[in-house]
Amino acid sequence: MWHCSIRTHPTDPVLTDAQWAHIATEVMAAVGLAPHGDTRAVRWVAVRHAEDHIHLVATRVRQDRRTAWTSYDKRKAQAACRRLEEELGLYRVAPAGHGSRRWPGPAELNKTARLAAAGRASRTTPRDQLRRAVRAAAVAAFDETDFFERLGRDGVLVRLRHSTVDPSAVTGYSVGLPGHTTAAGGTVWYGGGRLAPDLTLPRLRSRWTGTSGQDTPRARLTAAQIAAQGTIPVDLAERMASVVRDAVTAMRSTRDFAAAATIAGAAADLLFTAARAWEGRGGGPLTDAADHFDRAAYEARAHVPARPVPAAGGLGAMSRLIAVMGRLSRDRDTVMMLHLIRALAGLADALAELRQAQARLNQARVAREAARRLRASVSLFIAEDSRIGRAGQNRNTRLGHPEAVGADHRRGSHRRR
Repeated sequence: MWHCSIRTHPTDPVLTDAQWAHIATEVMAAVGLAPHGDTRAVRWVAVRHAEDHIHLVATRVRQDRRTAWTSYDKRKAQAACRRLEEELGLYRVAPAGHGSRRWPGPAELNKTARLAAAGRASRTTPRDQLRRAVRAAAVAAFDETDFFERLGRDGVLVRLRHSTVDPSAVTGYSVGLPGHTTAAGGTVWYGGGRLAPDLTLPRLRSRWTGTSGQDTPRARLTAAQIAAQGTIPVDLAERMASVVRDAVTAMRSTRDFAAAATIAGAAADLLFTAARAWEGRGGGPLTDAADHFDRAAYEARAHVPARPVPAAGGLGAMSRLIAVMGRLSRDRDTVMMLHLIRALAGLADALAELRQAQARLNQARVAREAARRLRASVSLFIAEDSRIGRAGQNRNTRLGHPEAVGADHRRGSHRRR
C-alpha cells in the first residue's frame, strides 16, 4: 500500500470537493502511480474527512498485475504541490531543501513536550537550543578557536571531527547539551549541518574569512572598549539605527545580488544577536522575528562578493558589539532597542522587495512577516512601559520620529517596483 496526506495552510480558503479531486489526481499522476490516460494504473482512493486535508491510499499492484514501483515519490509529490499552490492561489511553501534550518522531528518534539510537562526540561527542543547557541557563538567569534571556546563557556558540549588523512586537521564538529542523552546514556550529538546548512564548519570558516570588512583588530578593540563601559552610549544607539538605514539604502540600490545577500546575512546576525541579548536563551517575540528574518535572508549557496561590502561591515560591527556586551538591560538599553528594531523592520521590507524581485515568493512573504513582528514588538515594548515612551520623547530623538527610529522612513518612495 502507498499512503500520502495533503493538507492546506490555515490561511487558505476551504477547497471544494472538485478542487480536492483535481489535487489528488495531479499528485497521483506526478508520483507515477496513476499517470494521466493510463487505464491500467493502480486502484486508489482519496478520502476527505476534514475541510483542510485529504488522504491518498493506493495499492502497489496495477490492474495488469504488474507491480507499481515508485522512485523519488516524495520529491515528485512536493513538486506537484508547489505547482498546485500557484495554480489555485494557495499559500506558497518553499521548495524542499531550501530551508534555513533542520526542523525537529516528531520524536524530538514528543520527547521535549514529555520532559517539559514533567518539569525536567525546557519547552524548546535541544536542536533549537543548540542552533541558537552555535549561531550566537559564530556571530561573536573572530576565528575557529574563539568559536569553540565560546561554545564551551556557554555550557555546550563540543566534539571535533578530525580528518582520516591528516589527524591534526579538523574537518567538522558536533555539539550536545549536558543531560540530553540517549536511552543508553550517551550524549545526543548534532553536527553543525544538522542544525542549519550555514552552520557547517566550512561555511563558518568562510564567514570568518569573508569580505564584509567587519573582522579587523580595530573593530575588536572598539567593541571591547565600549563593552567595558557597561552600557551602550546614547549617541552610539542612534548610530546603530543610522547604520541599519544605510544598509537599507545599499540593499535597494545595489545591482549585485551577492552584495545584497551579504547585507541580508549581516542584518540577520544583528537581529539574532540583539534578540538573544534582550530575551536570553528562553527566546520571545524578538527571537521569533529573528527566526523569520533568518529564513528570509538564507542563501542555499554561499555568495562571496567580489569586494568588501561596507554596509555589511557596519552591521557586523554592531552585532559583535552587542555580543560582547552580553545581556542588554531593560532599564538602560530599551530606547536603543526601539531605535534598532524599528530600523531593522525597514530592512526587512527591503529584503522582501529583493526576494519578490528574485521570484522567491516564500522568502518574500517570510520577510514581510518578520517586519510585521518587529513592529509589533516595538508596540508591545511601549505598551508595557509607558515610562520608556516618555523617556524617548524627552530626548531629541523621539520614539515616534521616523528619522530617529528608522520607522518606515520615506516608505512611500520605496514601494515595490
